[in-house]
This record gives sequence, structure tokens and C-alpha cells, in this order.
Amino acid sequence: MPISLYDAVVPSNLQILGAVDALLTKAEAFCAEQGRAASDLIDARLAPDMLPLGYQVKCCAAHSAGAIAGVRAGLYGPDLSPWPTDFAGLHAAIQDAIAELSAIDPAEFEALGENDTLFAFGEMKLPFTGANFLLSFAQPNFYFHATTAYAILRAEGVTIGKSDFMGMPRIKR
Repeated sequence: MPISLYDAVVPSNLQILGAVDALLTKAEAFCAEQGRAASDLIDARLAPDMLPLGYQVKCCAAHSAGAIAGVRAGLYGPDLSPWPTDFAGLHAAIQDAIAELSAIDPAEFEALGENDTLFAFGEMKLPFTGANFLLSFAQPNFYFHATTAYAILRAEGVTIGKSDFMGMPRIKR
């Protein structure tokens, strides 16, 4: 049985978004336990030329629910708005993306696969089908930003492991 576009994208996005939300909860608890300001973690970076945790979390929402909205519209560009600067705002961004993804009709989603979708950033313009945009651009970006958020928290001393990154797998019931 072939896998649907919906099954290749949405459930995995939901799984990892749930994990990112749980990572934020652990980060909040870590700050309270260690007497650290939330900004210590939200502004933390892996390297000086990388963007901080807040940006990475914002991009998890942008490359999941935001990417799907871009496919619907036929146009996607980077979200250049500021990222939330507190844990409540980061949780809200993730929870909003989860709500949007949870409301998707799988049959409607399948029809998006053939939509012409243009990625535009300044002079750069990349044409895609909806499926190719989601699978070859949005999904790799989504996992990059989720992984980077995890790595920042781990580097800052938050006690997390691989299962925290993976979240709840979709086991056979």
C-alpha cells in the first residue's frame, strides 16, 4: 500500500511538534531549578553565526503548518517576523501549529500535492509542486530546526535525551 502525502507529512510533524513543546516545558523547569532567566536559553545559540533557540522553535511552526499554508496559497517565503521571547510565546507558536495541523482534512491535503508552489526569498525563486516543496524543502527544514532546538537545550545543560527529541512514536495498537 503506498503511503499518502498526508501520512508522510502531517503525523510526523505533529509528533515532533509535541516533542518540541515538551522540550520547552523541560527548559522552563531547568531555568526554575537552576535560577536562570528564560532568556538565557531562549537566546542561546550553538554557534555565533546561528540563530537562537527562539528562532529555531518559531521555524518548527513555520516549516510545518506555515509550509502547508504556503502550498495552499501557492507561495511560501521565510517568516521574518520576530520570534517569541518567552516560553509562553514559544509554547503558543507550537500549540497553534499543532491545532492547525490537527484540523487538516486528509483528503483535502492530498489535493495539495500537485499545487504549484513558489518559494520566494528576495531574488531567489524556486518553483515546486506542493508535494515536492513539502517533502524536499519544508520537511528537511522542519527537522533541522527541531534538531537544532534540541541541541541548544542539550548544550545548555538541560537533561534531555533522544526519546525527548522523538516524542511519542505512532505504535501499532
